[in-house]
Amino acid sequence: MNRKLLYPLLVVLVTVGLYYAEKYIEKQNEDYPDMSKETSETYSEFSEDYLPKPTYNAVVTHKYFTLSYSEPHEQAEWVAYELRKDQIIDNDFKRPYFVQDREVKSGSADWRNYKNSGYDKGHLIPAADREFSKNAYHETFLTSNISPQDHDFNAGIWNRLEQKTRYWAKKYDGVYVVTGGVLKDGLNTIGDENVSVPDVFYKILVDISKGKHKAIAFLIPNKATNKSFYDYVVSIDEVERQTGIDFFPKIPDSIEDKLEATFNLNDWGKN
Repeated sequence: MNRKLLYPLLVVLVTVGLYYAEKYIEKQNEDYPDMSKETSETYSEFSEDYLPKPTYNAVVTHKYFTLSYSEPHEQAEWVAYELRKDQIIDNDFKRPYFVQDREVKSGSADWRNYKNSGYDKGHLIPAADREFSKNAYHETFLTSNISPQDHDFNAGIWNRLEQKTRYWAKKYDGVYVVTGGVLKDGLNTIGDENVSVPDVFYKILVDISKGKHKAIAFLIPNKATNKSFYDYVVSIDEVERQTGIDFFPKIPDSIEDKLEATFNLNDWGKN
């Protein structure tokens, strides 16, 4: 090719490339949830009494959930939130892009780590728990709120448990939820940032609607199963043993000890 033509062609290609790169960055910024638009009708303070003790000095408080980010595993070790009865609304929002969480100082893992990994970008706080507000819905698509999940697990038993959680939130006028993967050394990883793939996920629910505390906890392997999630009910003490997390250190010991050591399936409608 004539050198006189090559230089202008390169200039055009670079200019076009920069233009689309700028538009992509603008699009990512547009999709970042602007929680300043949330109103008092949709927002209420989460009680810090139900926040676990963080293993890492990386607690991030968003509008509708709080998380503790594990940089070694490139995901949250726990996500904690309140699911109120009046927040369970079915809206047909368009799914946004996953975006990195600006509030995670070390930088949350890029969604591209999941590409061609064979694992779903599994929400920890489900998007369906936040359909009462478009911005709240978008907030669940921060990459600090995802973890690698087997597709059949994510679409199967984990999805059924998420639906049941919303059922309980309606029945008991709200529940507190803490959830995440069991993070430990030696896990398989995906992507350039070595995102850990948990072998097991946990979910803990606490209800205080009757003036007293009751709780139920689950430890479920990250794989396909036809079993009921009730088959994986354990004590909170067992989840603490496997995760190394102290889940409710701010609750008075007289309540915490009993809440974490025992459970009664009849309290949650399982006869």
